Amino acid sequence: MKPRDKKRLQKFRANLIKLRTGRGLSVRGLSYLCDVEYSKISRLETDEESNLNLTTLFELAKGLGVHPKDLIDYEFDFLKEK
Repeated sequence: MKPRDKKRLQKFRANLIKLRTGRGLSVRGLSYLCDVEYSKISRLETDEESNLNLTTLFELAKGLGVHPKDLIDYEFDFLKEK
């Protein structure tokens, strides 16, 4: 995985954790609300080599009760990152 991708996923992880804990949900609790195994959510939140696909993004958003864009709503600049 490229360093820029790791950096982007670190921001995603932090945002996912913030949204999940802000709703008072455990990893397992979020798993119950969407079609994503709790072990996958745990890996997404802790493993720097973990990646996600679009359908997982949609399912996490459904479980959190947010629009998918809210999960990736953080500062990044594709034009400046290399």
